[in-house]
Amino acid sequence: MTGFSDRVEHVSISGIRKVFEAAGDDAINLGIGQPDFPTPAHARQAALDAIESGATDAYTSNKGIVELREAISAKHERDNDLDVPPENIIATAGGSEALHLVMEAHVNQGEEVIFPDPGFVAYDALTHIAGGTPKPVAVREDLTLDPADVEDAITDDTAAFVVNSPGNPTGAVSPEEDIREFARIADEHDVLCITDEVYEHIVFDGDHHSPMEFAESDNVVIVNACSKTYSMTGWRLGWVAGSERRIERMLRVHQYVQACASAPAQFAAKGALSGPQDPVQEMVSSFEERRDVLLDGLSDIGLETPTPSGAFYAMPKVPEGWIDEVLSRGVVVVPGEAFGENGAGYARISYATGVEEIKEALEIMDEAANAVR
Repeated sequence: MTGFSDRVEHVSISGIRKVFEAAGDDAINLGIGQPDFPTPAHARQAALDAIESGATDAYTSNKGIVELREAISAKHERDNDLDVPPENIIATAGGSEALHLVMEAHVNQGEEVIFPDPGFVAYDALTHIAGGTPKPVAVREDLTLDPADVEDAITDDTAAFVVNSPGNPTGAVSPEEDIREFARIADEHDVLCITDEVYEHIVFDGDHHSPMEFAESDNVVIVNACSKTYSMTGWRLGWVAGSERRIERMLRVHQYVQACASAPAQFAAKGALSGPQDPVQEMVSSFEERRDVLLDGLSDIGLETPTPSGAFYAMPKVPEGWIDEVLSRGVVVVPGEAFGENGAGYARISYATGVEEIKEALEIMDEAANAVR
């Protein structure tokens, strides 16, 4: 009798989606992980021009159009001081496909993948789908990942470890000394470092650094996307960057599961990356203002919250029953355990929404806190 693969049976529907589906249509949504800003006009126009010219009617190269990969290469030189040639880049259907390609190309059956807990829900699921064994590692009190804990978790069966800075769901930004350590660990242990840099530009305190800046081997692969930086979540355009030999293996997966990223999205991404970057700075400034409003409000409520230095999420420690009270009153937040067992006792709050909505939600959160104390 036909059954189902163990890989799929180990994966469940995201806890984030379950919360969304349970919420009412008029709820204040502080659960969704996408900016509430429009895609920059020059990116939209680049897609429209390409569509009208007929340039998007056919398959592109499996890796993506050369113009986009050149723009990504230039972006890495401009923003990260990295020399990543266009041929060492694959344009993907969002950062999600990029993560999938890395896992499928590097994880053998039963091999371990280390990642932060709490951490992005896809790390656990994609490890299972690749046939690997998830190995979550608890984060520090400030919600950053400790390199020493990663190194302690490495065994002969470890295929890779994931670094995510700025982080989802934590908003934590790893300091440069930790990023240097992650690069050293990848080099010395000959283990792949998957660095998820989707939120790299949304930093308020400190600076973003990539482990690829400091690695002496090719044991670092970058996953990135236009989704958060340019408010292009719906365009589904990301990329993976690595050495020639690693890209060649990932391309073997990509050519069969995707063929190529959406052509209109590729032209839009090229426009976003190559055009004016002012919209990015305006968005980041707005997120920082919203963060401060949220943190002040959570403090007034009496909820202890590690200060997020980037992304657009905060994770306060919350009393038992608080999340259910908040949801029942029409505000969507995500239970911390949706991101791993060490997220229990926390809630993830997205402040990718307007200040007035945040203020209204804070009043409701205060009522919920009083109801459960």
